[in-house]
Amino acid sequence: MISATEGEESLLATVAPNVVQSIRAFRVPDLQAEAANLGQHFLYAYCLDAVTKQQVLGKIALSFGFPKPLCRNFDALSDCLTDMIYKAGAQPGFVIVIEQLPNTQKFDREARETLLDVFRDAADFWAEKKVAFRVFYSFE
Repeated sequence: MISATEGEESLLATVAPNVVQSIRAFRVPDLQAEAANLGQHFLYAYCLDAVTKQQVLGKIALSFGFPKPLCRNFDALSDCLTDMIYKAGAQPGFVIVIEQLPNTQKFDREARETLLDVFRDAADFWAEKKVAFRVFYSFE
């Protein structure tokens, strides 16, 4: 693993390598720069204008470069985050940011938790492979 510049502590030094957590005090540009410093993939999805589950999944698929038809439901997204990427070859790690997840009637708390569970399961999958998979999210 490539480390931060000599003498500097990594922005993610205190963050578990396989976690799904609120973005809190982190800033997106800093996370993006840290992913680059670590030689890891940076994936970003901005979901503010999504209202339904289909729209949220579509935003994530499009933003992450996944084939949209393969991410029509939570199971399919899970496959894209795990098996599809794993079969593509060795991975250096991931820093993922999903901003402004909606709070609507068609994408309620249960849907948000299910989505986050998909990312938690993916984090567990990658932990078994000894690959960092950090997900940061925010709600609308």
